[in-house]
Amino acid sequence: MAVNFQPIYVLASGGERALEQLDTITNNLANVNTPGFKKLLLKEMSQKIPDNPGQSKELLVFPRFQDTPVVITQGSLRKTDRPLDFAIDGEGFFQVRFQNQTFLTRNGHFKLDSTGTLVDVNNNPVLDTQGKVIKLSSVENITVTKDGSIYQNNELIAKLSIVNYQSVKPIGESYYSPSSPQTTASYEIHQGFLENSNVNPIQAMTELINAQRRMDMYGNLMKALDNIEQKSTEIGRA
Repeated sequence: MAVNFQPIYVLASGGERALEQLDTITNNLANVNTPGFKKLLLKEMSQKIPDNPGQSKELLVFPRFQDTPVVITQGSLRKTDRPLDFAIDGEGFFQVRFQNQTFLTRNGHFKLDSTGTLVDVNNNPVLDTQGKVIKLSSVENITVTKDGSIYQNNELIAKLSIVNYQSVKPIGESYYSPSSPQTTASYEIHQGFLENSNVNPIQAMTELINAQRRMDMYGNLMKALDNIEQKSTEIGRA
């Protein structure tokens, strides 16, 4: 008796999606305390096997990976009182330069490097509206207005570049790249604050448990189906 592998393929595909879901949720939980981190979702789709006239039993549906969108909803603001901590209240992203590329981030935990350049937690320069790095003489007497203008000793030094996109792609390290046209940002900058991650840890833990149960279910079904196929083969031989 021939073994029908298609149901096993369907269950294996579902198990793979469950594993991807586990990885996504685990990544969200790992970044629950990362300033400006945005939650990731795993979107799935169903794909049917092409029509096979006369063999309707072969028309099965596979769960397939579709996309991992970034949820760009606002996180709560946390007061730090550090003069170089900036939080975006509203839309938009800071721009930082990594080698020859420009990345987006909501993590406003900045500092000065040895040259007086304003950099992020990974020592990548923060850009102004002219696409240039921002130089400050020290961390003293710095004031940032709601539109992102940076003053030191009452002298305008630069203005933070805040750009807005309706959808972005994750790069890693709380960096993003745009995946939609740029739009006007409505925002306020709060100095001495950081934006918390928008991950709800309780909800994420519930999602993690459900994903684990889902993966276990697919694994158990695959074992049960394999046993049935083996029994059927033994009966056919008899």
